[in-house]
Amino acid sequence: MRDEWTRWLETVKALAAEASEKILEIYGTAFGVTAKDDNSPLTAADLAAHRILVAGLQRLTPAIHVLSEESASIPFSERSHWPRFWLVDPLDGTKEFIQRNGQFTVNIALIENHEPVLGVVRVPVSGACYFAARGHGAFCEQPGQYPSPIKVKPLPPGEVVRVVGSRSHGGLGLQAFVAKLGAHQLVTIGSSLKFCQVAEGAADVYPRLGPTSEWDTAAAQAIVEVAGGRVVSAETGEPLRYNTRESLLNPYFIVYGDASRDWLTYVPREG
Repeated sequence: MRDEWTRWLETVKALAAEASEKILEIYGTAFGVTAKDDNSPLTAADLAAHRILVAGLQRLTPAIHVLSEESASIPFSERSHWPRFWLVDPLDGTKEFIQRNGQFTVNIALIENHEPVLGVVRVPVSGACYFAARGHGAFCEQPGQYPSPIKVKPLPPGEVVRVVGSRSHGGLGLQAFVAKLGAHQLVTIGSSLKFCQVAEGAADVYPRLGPTSEWDTAAAQAIVEVAGGRVVSAETGEPLRYNTRESLLNPYFIVYGDASRDWLTYVPREG
């Protein structure tokens, strides 16, 4: 099975690149923005990337279902019978796309038995591609360069904690978390880039104490975990799992590299 994941990686990376090219075509135009049922923004780039990724993954693995943010209405009564599936966010960071700050990604994950085992996160504007599969390793590939292995970094005692937080969804939870940390440096960026910062050792922790959906996290979780880090529920400390219930919302979570520190002690609690 792991050989299978490795074989698929290059095709999945190519699909992410194709979707990125289409996104950038639209990025350079006066695109329109509409609102979905939950009032989150939707652009032509989201839909174009969705079509490219779903069609490409169905060609690659006709027997494996694809769940995308833009086709998330599939009921759990059907999804619950899927032992494996592709989980896709065609444009993670639509708000960043609209603001034209470049901090948006294309996310593709393979889920096996509720766990992310393969992940590709591509940054359309820079061309950087983060990817990993269990048994294969985690890598960052910059344009025109060979892929470089990435791994999380230990946090020596007394070091300033490097925190990454959401650019568009920081909130009081993030403020309360960093207030308990002591000496820290906080950088806010968009999309799955926050996970990738932890995976490559550029940040120590990413607390997300606000709502996210499963397609927001799966690909990047695969990369963080293969790079030696963890993505866990802020309540239980257990790794995030996928397609386990009707709702596709994640619990609040913490992404970290150094497991020697109890990061959950910094999570603000009520009462």
